[in-house]
Parts: sequence; structure tokens; C-alpha cells
Amino acid sequence: MERKGRFSQWLRRPRGGSGADADPAGAGGSREDLLLAAAGAGFPLAPAAHPAGYRCSCERVGCPTPARHPLSFGWQTQATTDPERVTRWLHTQPDANFITATGINHDVLDVPVDAGRHALERLGAAGVEVGPVATCSPDRMLFFTATRGTPDDEDEWWPCELDCHPETMDEHPGLRWHCRGSYVLVPPARLPGDGHVGWLLGPERPLPDPLTLLETLTDACALFASEDPEHETAAWPIGR
Repeated sequence: MERKGRFSQWLRRPRGGSGADADPAGAGGSREDLLLAAAGAGFPLAPAAHPAGYRCSCERVGCPTPARHPLSFGWQTQATTDPERVTRWLHTQPDANFITATGINHDVLDVPVDAGRHALERLGAAGVEVGPVATCSPDRMLFFTATRGTPDDEDEWWPCELDCHPETMDEHPGLRWHCRGSYVLVPPARLPGDGHVGWLLGPERPLPDPLTLLETLTDACALFASEDPEHETAAWPIGR
């Protein structure tokens, strides 16, 4: 019961992070501190676009992912945990958001925020430890996990495009498994309008095996999809 109460406190606190019970990495520290903490936790970072009013800084007409995509087409090789390089980007591109490349040191299970909150309550009640968790307002929650990596047998994995590609994620309103070949925004990040990405549970937490969370997250997504028929979970593979 005590553990469940702790999760309830985390879920009730403001998304920006404040108060005595707030997670240290999500509640305080400068933008530079938070991004360097993510890099120090092993999350490979690369600069991303940022909001320009209600548009994307890339100025692409009809940008499908405004302020959510990398600046460089070479983001997979550019992504790094080197603090000096991250600090240099922060100083030379002060408005940039940052993405973290998945499938290298970590994966991300990306779910609707209501499903994520429900899953956190269930996992807390069951005593299951979760790793870093971020909210991507207004509608998504990101669960950072250990990566599936690159097994010796190439048939044992598939790139993220077989689940969803970053530019087609609106077609997959349910659970998305960001693995090799994908990325997510890393907190703190700003989105057009009042949107933002912030830590609910910070990056210093150990990364869990994704399979310890997958069943609960899948059940939660199915539950909320059944309550909202306009947002049914797409039928596609999510794990092996």
C-alpha cells in the first residue's frame, strides 16, 4: 500500500515537477543540468527542432512532427553521451530541443497518457519497479527501458519501422515500441503551443527489462481503447 501511495503522489503532482515528493531530475535543475543528467545516464542525444510560435523551426511546410524531429539526417551517428559535445550544442543552439536515439542503450515504450497513469498505479500496487518515465503533454507517456539491442541472430529483432516510424506515429495511437532506428524527445523539451516534455521519474533510475512492463502497458492501452472507440489500438507486433 505504501508503494501504491508513492505512485499516486507522483501522478498527482504538477507535470512540470515541484514539491517535496517530486523526482529530483524532473523538479529542479537547469535545462543544461537535466540534459547532461540524461547523457550521463547513457541516453545518446542529438539536437532537434524547436517551436517557432505554433510552427516548427525547420520551416518545412506542413512539418508532420513540429519540434519533435532531429535537425540532422545523420542523427543516428550524431547521437552521443559525450558531455562536452552536448554542452557545446547547448551553447551554440540554445533553443533546440533534443532527441535520444533508441535501440542503442535503451528503448522506449510510448503509450497514451491515461493508459500510462493507469499502468503506473497497477505496477506500483504490484511492487514492480519502473525506470525513467516522461510525460509528453498533452497526450503521451514514455517508459524508458533496457534495449532489446542487436541479437547475434538478426532474425530476432526488427527495426522500429515495423511498429511505427517517428513520422507516422499518429497512425498508431496505442502502444509504440521505440527501438532500433527510432528516437523520442528527451526532457526538457518544448512543443508548439503549451506542450512540453518533462520527467515524471528521472533518468537516474535503473532501466527495467521491457518485458516486465509490457503486459501491464498493453492491457492498459486495450482498456482505454475500448472506452474510446475512435482511438483503437492498432494491431501490430510489439515484442518477441
